[in-house]
Amino acid sequence: MMTDPIADMLTRIRNAYHVRKPEATFPFSKLKMKICEILVREGYLEKAEAVEEKHPQIMVTLKYAGRQGALESIKRISKPGSRYYVQAADIKKVLNGYGVSVLSTSKGIMTGKEAREAKLGGELICEVY
Repeated sequence: MMTDPIADMLTRIRNAYHVRKPEATFPFSKLKMKICEILVREGYLEKAEAVEEKHPQIMVTLKYAGRQGALESIKRISKPGSRYYVQAADIKKVLNGYGVSVLSTSKGIMTGKEAREAKLGGELICEVY
């Protein structure tokens, strides 16, 4: 049984970029889909779509500029055994504003920048750059 499905998703995306695959798939969940939609909006993935094979899955198309992947690092911050919560004032910029942090707030999943502007804190899910 998998204890951290979000870490599994991030690892599958990271590994697919390392071996220059065109796409990656993983089991579907609404939370994972929201995270993928943010990564698409921020330019780290080409597209994310729900597909139905034997089981519902998410298929993400990876984005490359020549041979260089659009994503350099994707790191899980809050883990099931060690949750990490931040207040709006404590949300730090990732890589001096070049990266993106993804938070789970009371108003849904959003980037660190959106959460700071809405003055919302929450669980810091991951950081991407």
